[in-house]
Amino acid sequence: MGEVSVRTLEGRRSATTPPPIEERSDRPAVTHTLTVRLRTPRHPRLWFEILLIAMSYWTYSLIRNAVPEQKTEALRNADWIWRVEEVLGIAVERTVNHAVNSVEWLIVAMNYYYATLHFVVTIVVLVWLYRWHPGRYAATRLVLFATTGVALLGYYLYPLAPPRLMPHGGFVDTVLVHETWGSMASGNLAAMSNQYAAMPSMHIGWSVWCGITIVMLARPLWLKVVGIAYPALTLVVIVATANHFWLDAVGGLMCLAFGFALSYAWYGTMAYRLPRQVPVQPELRPV
Repeated sequence: MGEVSVRTLEGRRSATTPPPIEERSDRPAVTHTLTVRLRTPRHPRLWFEILLIAMSYWTYSLIRNAVPEQKTEALRNADWIWRVEEVLGIAVERTVNHAVNSVEWLIVAMNYYYATLHFVVTIVVLVWLYRWHPGRYAATRLVLFATTGVALLGYYLYPLAPPRLMPHGGFVDTVLVHETWGSMASGNLAAMSNQYAAMPSMHIGWSVWCGITIVMLARPLWLKVVGIAYPALTLVVIVATANHFWLDAVGGLMCLAFGFALSYAWYGTMAYRLPRQVPVQPELRPV
């Protein structure tokens, strides 16, 4: 009986006594929670987006223009690109350049197109996303930012002169010939901008981003047509004005592909498949 009582008492004690506290770390759980929060679409804040875009463009311009111009290497790379295109049978930029330059009103219009719409259309699409597709805004913006970021690496590693600056290329520098006002490639502004950062072409990277976004998310058929036409026309413009080779456009598309891949890896799906509106988060009430 005594042994039974002692065993019973020890059993009761073991049942009521809490197990020893094991050392544990909440860091993985906290990290997981933070990652989930960052990946969850949230309604963008206007002041933050304006500040972010302004700072990002300022940083992009600063880094792009701070890259050593390396004129000799840039011209050597341009000669190499031109020879490659001749081997591939696609070296028709000079023909396009001369043909369009023969129509003054058309080439002047293309000069201003090149100098302005690159920024205007991209900003308009960002505002449209912010206003009508807030649930997809952050993921789609990430594509654009990643595309631009990796392009800076290209400017640094591969300085390239545009066709118009090749001394023996036979191209017409349409910006100088027709005195395009406000262009970063003419007048005093040319000294403030790196003229040997043609690879990759962000005119193509940004315009194709705009085009895909419009085609995927816009409802009116006419707007989808605009989304298709805009990057196609941009390609013609960058070649006709002798600002880029065809292969510069390929470089821009490769940067854009990287941007889409990064956004997909972070959000687990394509940006355009996310909900249009930001999901309503349930309020946490104290128990």
